[in-house]
Amino acid sequence: MSRQDQFVRSSMPAMSRRSFLQGALAVAGGLTVAGCSTLGAGLVGSEVAPGTVDYWDLFGGGDGVRMQQMLDHFRQTNPQLGLQAVTLQWGNPYYTKLALATVGDQPPDVAVSHLSRVPTLVSAGLLQPLEPSDLEAHGMTPDKFSQRAWEGCQVDGKTYAIPLDTHPFVLFYNTDICKKAGLLDAGNQLKPLNSPDLLIDALTKAKQASGQWGGVAAVNGDTATNWRMFQSWYAQLGGEVLKNDGTEVVLDDAKALQVLEYLKKLSVDSKLMPSSVDYQGAVALFASGKAGFYMQGEWEITTFQTAKTPFSMTLFPNVYGGDTYAVQADRHTLIVPHRSDGDQKRTDRGLTLIRSLLDQSLTWAKGGHVPAWLPVRDSADYKSLRPQSNYAAAADAAVLDPPAWYSGSGSNFEIVVGSAVATVRSGQTQPEAALKQLKQDLQVLADTPPPT
Repeated sequence: MSRQDQFVRSSMPAMSRRSFLQGALAVAGGLTVAGCSTLGAGLVGSEVAPGTVDYWDLFGGGDGVRMQQMLDHFRQTNPQLGLQAVTLQWGNPYYTKLALATVGDQPPDVAVSHLSRVPTLVSAGLLQPLEPSDLEAHGMTPDKFSQRAWEGCQVDGKTYAIPLDTHPFVLFYNTDICKKAGLLDAGNQLKPLNSPDLLIDALTKAKQASGQWGGVAAVNGDTATNWRMFQSWYAQLGGEVLKNDGTEVVLDDAKALQVLEYLKKLSVDSKLMPSSVDYQGAVALFASGKAGFYMQGEWEITTFQTAKTPFSMTLFPNVYGGDTYAVQADRHTLIVPHRSDGDQKRTDRGLTLIRSLLDQSLTWAKGGHVPAWLPVRDSADYKSLRPQSNYAAAADAAVLDPPAWYSGSGSNFEIVVGSAVATVRSGQTQPEAALKQLKQDLQVLADTPPPT
């Protein structure tokens, strides 16, 4: 994932520490930093006791509960090692703090990163490559991982991350509503919705059965959901958004308009889905049985289990892909941030934690994520885990955010695209106008060199 304007390490004299910190912040958060006033106390890592593994993640909700269970298991099975675990705010704040801690040479030993962020972190010199011999010593060889997930963690022939999962956009459905609407087959599974008309027909019947909405997905204040919906169907049409590490905008107008018009039809024209609802409002509508379908990442499974909603889950509808399936997704990976000391014992402690988390992938999968660790993904226990294994095929059809310094999970790229899509779904903007604005805003980002 090389590019002409590579970030360099802070040890090189040609770049001042101030400039490097600005670049690290920008590359981590997709933001241009005007100065260093934000670099206040507490934005770098803290010292930990010798022999302790320092671990950072960004997991809240059900994910956070399951990760805590996995970390407790590590403590119990590795009493010779200490563990200091910290959970930070999801999105740009997390990646900004991770970048600052690494530049300050006080990063955690192990951290979580979305795979869509890894190439940019590598280009900034913030990650340590993992040696094949070290990985083999801990039983983490390429054949133990989902091939596409493993390949995504390779940059210029080196391994910079260990894949933990794939978390795709999926379709939740209320089983009571869908049964009443005649949308389930003899095995009480959702019938295929693999065309624009079939999905509209299903939403229409579900709306009649629910008495309120056919389906729901957040519109207001949630650029990520809007981006994921658009990207899933746009990718099924074979469309691309960026090329050449984000320096070129290659949106296909015809394909983009086809998706935007369809999204407008679902909410504004046919009123099968709300045109004004935020993330929590969308969750509440589905949880309370006021919508037959819910479109979101699979991580909300715990919410509906807790609410005792009668539901199941399946692949996000393949309305445009024909024989080829595609869906927006990302992957959680485990990384070892760069340190100047090159301490092999520290690396080994970190890899011990990573292997422990991989071995507990079934616990992680219960929260909805598709395991990348094949000993679990291919196990009978995972295959019998329902509804989580219903959409396992999405892992091999995952379309991640395109590489760019301003792209990746929670980035400015997602904000720009998701905001434009939201104006169409809410009826505020016609698809043609939204597409024009979207392309203009993306071009500004594409024309901006990586800040250094």
